[in-house]
Amino acid sequence: MDSTTVTIKDVAALAGVSVGTTSRVLSGNPSTSPAARERVHAAVAELGYRPDARARSLRSARSQTVGLLISDVRNPFFADVAHGAEQAALRSSYVTLLANANEDPRQQDTYLESFLTQRVDGIIIAPQGEDSAHLRTLATTVPLVFVDRTVDGFEVPSVTSDNALGIDQAVAHLADRGHTRIGYIGGPRSISTGRARHDAFVRAVARHGLDADPGLITSGDFRSASGSTAAERLLSGERPPTALLAADSPMAVGALGALRRRGLRIGSDIDLVAFDDIEWFSELDPPLTVVAHDAQAMGSTAMRLLLDVIEGRTPESVVLPTRLVVRESTGGARRPA
Repeated sequence: MDSTTVTIKDVAALAGVSVGTTSRVLSGNPSTSPAARERVHAAVAELGYRPDARARSLRSARSQTVGLLISDVRNPFFADVAHGAEQAALRSSYVTLLANANEDPRQQDTYLESFLTQRVDGIIIAPQGEDSAHLRTLATTVPLVFVDRTVDGFEVPSVTSDNALGIDQAVAHLADRGHTRIGYIGGPRSISTGRARHDAFVRAVARHGLDADPGLITSGDFRSASGSTAAERLLSGERPPTALLAADSPMAVGALGALRRRGLRIGSDIDLVAFDDIEWFSELDPPLTVVAHDAQAMGSTAMRLLLDVIEGRTPESVVLPTRLVVRESTGGARRPA
């Protein structure tokens, strides 16, 4: 290969590392592993790579713009994530381009391409589903941080919640209330949060010695209508659950509607818990018990990590804590074990 046509992408590909890592090695940044430095320098020698001084000068000019791609703009949780990220960006003199994936990998890819066209300095993304070619390409061309969700096989900093702790807190609370048959409304298992919360529920049911009937587990798509459908399915069985746990706030809203249409008294006839808290859940009648985690902090932390990556640092991923907020939707009389 002619050394004048060799690019940093060629070096990264041969070395088996990201373009960002290759760039940091070549610039002498110490935040790289010895193994990565060895592979990059070996690839440079083999390919005869010579950095283009003019290209380096162009790349050093930043747009002071970052992209933020959330899963569903209608979901209050992601609205709070976006607000936290935006405010953190402004404090560092960056502006944010907000995009909505609409829980659709194809719409995600459309916006990712647009972000690259806009020459953003970095991107925060709540990824949709499994790995995609667009996402893989993106990770080697622009600083990237995952928020709320992750994708296996990516060496990308992320900010997530302690899903296992949150689900266990909810199940433990319902078990203490005397419930043995808990209906679970989960999200898609093609998404990391859907898998993590489902697996945590199965473990928690076993740990507390509850009924492990597979018919008590349903799944939706992190939207309200699917929560309603799932609740109806659970309640229509021969042995319906005495409590429901919904894996996000929109599905909890859908389940709430299904319970009310059946004339069930929430917190008395049946208990309901939501993963995620939103401002007006405490104003419902009855107020809703939730697994709360700080969406604003998630957004601002993701932006901090992204700015670190843009500056050539390699920040560690962050897992934010959860806490159970008990309200009257689980406030009925104690049930027999």
